[in-house]
Amino acid sequence: QVQLVESGGDSVQTGGSLRLSCAASEYTTCMAWFRQAPGKEREWLAGISTGAGREHYLDSVKGRFTISYDNAKNVGYLQMNNLKPEDTAIYYCAAAVKLYGDCRRPHYWGQGTQVTISS
Repeated sequence: QVQLVESGGDSVQTGGSLRLSCAASEYTTCMAWFRQAPGKEREWLAGISTGAGREHYLDSVKGRFTISYDNAKNVGYLQMNNLKPEDTAIYYCAAAVKLYGDCRRPHYWGQGTQVTISS
C-alpha cells in the first residue's frame, strides 16, 4: 500500500505561484495531480511516468503548471504559475504501481491540500 503525503497548499493572490509536493512511501511508476473545486467534479490536471519522465497535461493548465518527479526521493511536484481565482480547489496527488502514461486511473491517493487564489 503506497502512502502519499501532499504539502505546499496555501493562499496566494492572482498571478502568484505555488509548488505542491507529494511524498510517496515507495517507488511508483506514475504520478498525477487532480483537483476538486467546490461544487465541481474532480479533474485530472497532469500526469508523469516516473521512470521515463514523460509529462502529460490538461490543455487548460499547459504552460502554467509543470509536473516533475524526483526518483531519488520518491517525491513528486506540481509547480503552478500565474495562478487564477478559478484555480482555487483542493489538490490531490495520486499514484500507481505497474501503471504508466498519464496516470488518469491511479491506485493510491493523498489526503489533499487546499489552494486558494484571491483576486
